[in-house]
Amino acid sequence: MSMSKQLFIIISFIFFMIFTGNFFISVNNTKEYLETESITKAQDTATSLGMSLKPFMKDKSDPEIISIIKAIANRGFYKEIRVEDVSFGFNDSHLIDNAKEYLLDQSWSISNIKIDKELGEISTRKLDDEITNELALLEGDEIQLSDEQSINNTYLFNPSSKFKDGDSIKIQFTASQNKDDKIVNTFSELRISKIIAKEYRAEKFEYVPQWFIDMIPLNMPEMKSEISDGWNTTAVIFVSANAGEAYAKLYEQSKSAALYATFAFIISILMLIVFLKFILLPLKEIETLAFSIAEGKFGIIKKIPWTTELKNVSYAMNNMSGKIEGVIRKLNKNLEEATKQLSLDPLTGLQLKQSFQTHMKDVFISKKQAFIFIVKVDDLGKFAKIRTNKEVDIFLVKFADILKNLSSNITAYRFFGSEFALIAEDIDKKQLEEIVVRLKEKINELAKSMDQDDIAHIGVTPFNHISTIPQMVSAACEAYEKSKLIGKNEIYIRDESDISRDEKQWRDIIFDIVNSGNFDVEYINKAYCFKSKEQDNILMEEAFTHVKENNGDSIPIGTFVAVAEKYDKIIEFDKAVIEKVISHIKTKQIKHSISINLSLDSVVDHGFKVWLKERISQDKNISSLLVFSVTSYAVAKKMEQFKEFIEYVHSSGAKVIIKRFESKFISLEHIKDFKIDYIRLARDYTEGIHKEAGKKNFVESMKEICDLLGIKLYAENIKDSADFNIVKQIGLYGTSR
Repeated sequence: MSMSKQLFIIISFIFFMIFTGNFFISVNNTKEYLETESITKAQDTATSLGMSLKPFMKDKSDPEIISIIKAIANRGFYKEIRVEDVSFGFNDSHLIDNAKEYLLDQSWSISNIKIDKELGEISTRKLDDEITNELALLEGDEIQLSDEQSINNTYLFNPSSKFKDGDSIKIQFTASQNKDDKIVNTFSELRISKIIAKEYRAEKFEYVPQWFIDMIPLNMPEMKSEISDGWNTTAVIFVSANAGEAYAKLYEQSKSAALYATFAFIISILMLIVFLKFILLPLKEIETLAFSIAEGKFGIIKKIPWTTELKNVSYAMNNMSGKIEGVIRKLNKNLEEATKQLSLDPLTGLQLKQSFQTHMKDVFISKKQAFIFIVKVDDLGKFAKIRTNKEVDIFLVKFADILKNLSSNITAYRFFGSEFALIAEDIDKKQLEEIVVRLKEKINELAKSMDQDDIAHIGVTPFNHISTIPQMVSAACEAYEKSKLIGKNEIYIRDESDISRDEKQWRDIIFDIVNSGNFDVEYINKAYCFKSKEQDNILMEEAFTHVKENNGDSIPIGTFVAVAEKYDKIIEFDKAVIEKVISHIKTKQIKHSISINLSLDSVVDHGFKVWLKERISQDKNISSLLVFSVTSYAVAKKMEQFKEFIEYVHSSGAKVIIKRFESKFISLEHIKDFKIDYIRLARDYTEGIHKEAGKKNFVESMKEICDLLGIKLYAENIKDSADFNIVKQIGLYGTSR
């Protein structure tokens, strides 16, 4: 995850916590305020009502009490207003009025009151007026009671646990009337309740959702106030607030707070995105520069950021880029010098044999019309015995000048000592004959100047694209031997009819092999890691195709590929080889990489690249073991197409190696652009490295460059122990032996 995303997530989380915290604090404060306000208002109302109802407590059944309570309750702020007596009580009048036997007036005396003991007990209490009168008598005064008051006794009901407020009870009693001497045993059914008056309104939450009510409970207890008469409490008034209005206010406040918090959070996040993008923009440039350096492109950050830390990093990156570029340039220069030393003969200035072989491969790929010359100086040893070393060197230099100045279409090479070779490209038979005549004249002139009659013979053969390099050199050598039979300083040109097999025969053979899949894949050139302690730790091996004719004779792979390319069968052949290698890996459960050689035709063919990607995707688990190999001289011909090929291979999880690498074909700049995984040096660079400082310098420079570019560098088929030790000391990734 990128740093910008991490910062964005962290800061966004902090903002979210801040706004969420503020929201909950705001809602909680509003909730506490509404609770406090509701409790205070309920308490004030209870106190005020208590004062208002006190004058009416003489007669607790007075309808004015209910009227006052209803007037207050109609305001809608209260859920319930309730006036309760301090005890359960009744008097004689209640019993007389509700008696089963009809009693005409209140002149009856009540006695022998009884109820079911399971419901509770009844006791008698004196009227407040009687108590007042007794207190007055203590002070020497007397208050006269009316007759009705004197007989109207009040009773207290002490309920048991089975009794519920508001239940009806059956009260048995004896009623007597002195004036008529009447006695009646009867009973009354009374509903006993402390509630004197009550007004209730259901809570209505209207648009407030239930989840909001469940999530934020309001604590709004019932408040009360006592109504007293003197020092006695006669009743208690209870007031409870209506939570509906409180929830409505709280819900509106919560919505406003949520909208504000959301809006503020969104604005903050947008500002944060802009701010982070502005602040971290230089990091993107630093990242781009870092990737460019890894790819071998050494730019600088031109717009230095103003942030101190980023500014210092930018300066450091620019400094590092410049230093690495300097190192790469120095290494590149060393490579060029080493390449020049390795590829040129120091005496004559001609290119050496390995360059000749490379040129031959190039001609094979380009399919140009060409001729090969094998030139040998006769009896150079005998000539050296009668001449000084300086004179011999002068002779060889003059002879080399003749060869390299023949024509712009001719490249001259010195194999060793007295043996030379020429490759003539893009000339026809007539031009060849003209060059041969001119060459004979120059050799004869040189012979006369050196007092020699016979100094050299030359064999020439036309280039055969269905042959191999050794076969071509052998054919030219045969022509050289024939030139010696002709005469002094003679040249023999081999005719094209000398080719042993015509192309039609080759075509039939190649088509039969490709169509039938009748070929074998051997696994050679096992590469081992220098750093591994295990002797059998194979890093990579090469899939080598072995083809035979029906009679069992082996067909040179170079000839096979050349004919297959000419008749457009090479792509089909490469696909068949890949299938065999994949099958081998799966069957044998191979754990190391296997390189598969591909032709240039396959590398540049779009259809093949699409097929390759799809085929590898079918066996994704082994894709990392597949390494597709292309020679450096083939890459040099189609560099842009090779880059595209690398992208296809990497996207499928496989890898790419350039084998038989020669710096004359691929420069350092192109190596940086390719983003390849492996390079395997041409054998000539490591053969005899223990005794040639130029080769050692070249390999060391290549190793440093590959380390900088993240490329694993291999050596090929080192046989000499001294060479092996030098390569291991240099620190290459591995080698085949």
